[in-house]
Amino acid sequence: MNWYVVYTKPKWEKKVAEQLLKNNIECYCPLTIQIRQWTDRKKKVEVPLFNSYVFVRLEEKDRNVVFESAGVVRYLFWLGKPAIVKDDEINTIKKWLDASDEYEVLVDTVKVGDRITLDSGPFASQQAVVQEISSNHYSLVLENLGCVLKIKYNR
Repeated sequence: MNWYVVYTKPKWEKKVAEQLLKNNIECYCPLTIQIRQWTDRKKKVEVPLFNSYVFVRLEEKDRNVVFESAGVVRYLFWLGKPAIVKDDEINTIKKWLDASDEYEVLVDTVKVGDRITLDSGPFASQQAVVQEISSNHYSLVLENLGCVLKIKYNR
């Protein structure tokens, strides 16, 4: 069985994941906790790591079953075929989200465009290109995983 990427209606990721689970379809909607500011308070909320995407694991012949769930728009395609995500990539996302330690990344001597190798954390030994350095975060492009890693820090 392969992991496929399902595109959902905006803000429907968690609802779609619940419906897929009710229909006995293995799915994964990676969630992260963010602090949101309202006028009167701050609150921790669980938000999807990838907007409008849910991963589903099923056989090729059963791909149309996901459309029985409200909120599913279509599959994500790559080179004319449904995009397949490797088990290792799903496990890396889970490992990264489950990591309880905070990892410090020092990039004082690094400039935008430099190639670096991460030496700690869930992405240890991954090659990255420094895309942006700002006053409160670094953006690193992990080319092997096809994603951008944004590392926030407090000065």
